[in-house]
Amino acid sequence: MSAISVGQAVILGVVEGVTEFLPVSSTGHLKITEGLMDIPVDDPSVVAFTAVIQVGAIAAVLLYFFKDIARITGAWGRGLRQRDQRRNHDYKFAWWVIYATIPVVIVGLAAKPLIDGPLGSLWVVAGSLIVGSGLMWAADRMGRHTRGEDDTTLKDAMLVGSSQILALLFPGFSRSGATMSTGLILDLDRVAATRLSFFLGIPALTGAGVYELKDAVGAGAATAPLIVGTLVSFVVAYASIAWLLKFIARHSFNVFVVYRIAIGVLLFALLATGTLSA
Repeated sequence: MSAISVGQAVILGVVEGVTEFLPVSSTGHLKITEGLMDIPVDDPSVVAFTAVIQVGAIAAVLLYFFKDIARITGAWGRGLRQRDQRRNHDYKFAWWVIYATIPVVIVGLAAKPLIDGPLGSLWVVAGSLIVGSGLMWAADRMGRHTRGEDDTTLKDAMLVGSSQILALLFPGFSRSGATMSTGLILDLDRVAATRLSFFLGIPALTGAGVYELKDAVGAGAATAPLIVGTLVSFVVAYASIAWLLKFIARHSFNVFVVYRIAIGVLLFALLATGTLSA
């Protein structure tokens, strides 16, 4: 039997959609929500379910940035055929996204037993939420915010892409939080750092969802909850992306820092009192 019902899938889809691209840790929020609903977070079908519904959020990114993605992939295709087109920034950027995805894929495959096991503890999530908040706060103040999206380089892409490993190994750190913070440290402005985070997340998260799909069904995850959770995460994620880009164009990341610390402290309290099981 599936460990997740359709009703629970709707709730988890909303949580995934809201938090996937906000720098607050979707994995952490999903684990907390699953714990509050008495869903066994270490059940293989549950682990796979949370990875699969990310595909809905990724689909939202693909739709929201469709024109940008079409422009970049078009430039990449022209560059493969015509040498003189390889000086185009979009052609280079397409390769940078590919290169920057390799480190997180290697670590993800090598460390999967740890990620699905001891590193998935809610104690780790709580600690990572707070530690990640410190990094985000420091990065927002260290960065000069002087470089735009057209100023990104291979070094930027590799460092930002590799920072996804922090969130992979320490759920609660937040993939978006790690990548945006790294972008800010590299002096990218907030919008450029956020957009780079989105683009670099597409191959990594899509790959994870596709990789887990067969395991999700094979482990007992029912088809209906998977479909419902994925569709809900798509709709909610699209709205979340639009809101985030407008918000960070005018505000700092302080609200996310405070929120993460509050959630981390609350989670520590729930675990310490036995209200939630790690």
